Amino acid sequence: MTTSLVTEHEHFASLASEMLDRAKSLGATEADVLVAEGDSVSVQVRLSAVDRLEKAREKSLGLRVFFGKRSASASTSDFSKESLSRLVADTCSLAKAVAEDEVSGLPEANLMAQDFPDLGLYDPTTLTVDQEIELARRAEDAAMTADPRMTNSEGADCSVSQGTVLLANHHGFVGCHQSSTFSLSVSPIAGDSQSGGMQRDSWYSVKRKYHLLDSPEAIGKEAARRTLRRLGARKVTTQQVPVVFDQEMAKSLLGHLATAVSGYSIYKGASFLSEFLGKRMAPEFVTVYDDGRLTDGLGSRPFDGEGLATQKTVVMESGTLTSFLLDTYSGRKLGMKSTGNAARGVGDSPSVSTTNLHLAPGTASPADIIGSVKQGLYVTELIGFGVNMLTGDYSRGAAGFWIENGELAYPVEEITIAGNLKQMFADIEVIGNDLEFRGRTASPTLKIKELIVAGN
Repeated sequence: MTTSLVTEHEHFASLASEMLDRAKSLGATEADVLVAEGDSVSVQVRLSAVDRLEKAREKSLGLRVFFGKRSASASTSDFSKESLSRLVADTCSLAKAVAEDEVSGLPEANLMAQDFPDLGLYDPTTLTVDQEIELARRAEDAAMTADPRMTNSEGADCSVSQGTVLLANHHGFVGCHQSSTFSLSVSPIAGDSQSGGMQRDSWYSVKRKYHLLDSPEAIGKEAARRTLRRLGARKVTTQQVPVVFDQEMAKSLLGHLATAVSGYSIYKGASFLSEFLGKRMAPEFVTVYDDGRLTDGLGSRPFDGEGLATQKTVVMESGTLTSFLLDTYSGRKLGMKSTGNAARGVGDSPSVSTTNLHLAPGTASPADIIGSVKQGLYVTELIGFGVNMLTGDYSRGAAGFWIENGELAYPVEEITIAGNLKQMFADIEVIGNDLEFRGRTASPTLKIKELIVAGN
């Protein structure tokens, strides 16, 4: 632990202990306390001028109490003794008044996390506001000077956040960890003088540690490349063809999978995968992990929102759905154990969230995947939220490139792709070798056998 973390840990732990003792003295059978403190600075530069500057320091505390099978949660940002005493009393009064829920309660004491490995979540590097502005300017300049057709910008953003979280409960569990995030992005606009058309796109980098962040110049040049390639976009006629999803779009399919395997969706009967546990739903080369202990991972943490150890969960193995994602409550509803996927905001009850969800990479390069398509669509943007999680029906606006004879022939836009998620996972034909985390969810490029592409 760093010196600052030790200091915060001791202060927050003492505060949490007082809150728990107070709740117990008022008759609570169980309780937990979540304390969070953090700083963030975000700047936006547009055409070299500072367009927005935000700086925040936040500190808040959440309390959850149980009176048997009755529970309530509340939070405050006022850490005065009077305020915290009132918070305990009010939360206890509220808990005694609500209806019983037979599966409510803390996880069992023997399930609490025992180890707190260093997962590389914190970088003490600090940047001044001027340094953040300079990084954003460099990224935007790199984009705007990449080609004469770069005509405008929606801005470049740089942000840094650092924070500490402590969770303590009546089982004697006390866990604390620090984290940091550094991000840089730019969204340029290009114009085509011949057609009069304009296009925008963007690129970004986000990391736990500053030295791992892509350079502003690399981010700007990639944003420009992605924008320029969209100029001259056309529509296509409606047809049924193979569809290749680039990395960014492929991970959206994993997002739908995560919603479908969430314990809450399952026990409510609101998922198209409710009856698929233990069944084959994709080819044998498809494996999906949720890894809460991935080093430097943006979703990593040593313990979840209830104090259980995070873990590497195999959601899908060799095409078979092997696990739902569960917290204690949804697990009890389903007669299963938590997978360490509880997440919570300060003052909120836990819910299920992914950690570092990813599709295991294959061996084919993106170029090889595109080369395998005689005629089809390469998707680089998805628009809208036309997904029915109960049936799996899928329909979203899209843009990208038309593939002809294994080559990207021309950009396309104002089209819709449609299918059903169950069939889409079953029809995965190739997985790329280009897995790269740019967030909590990641996927290589992937090819689906056939989808309806609707255009003219």
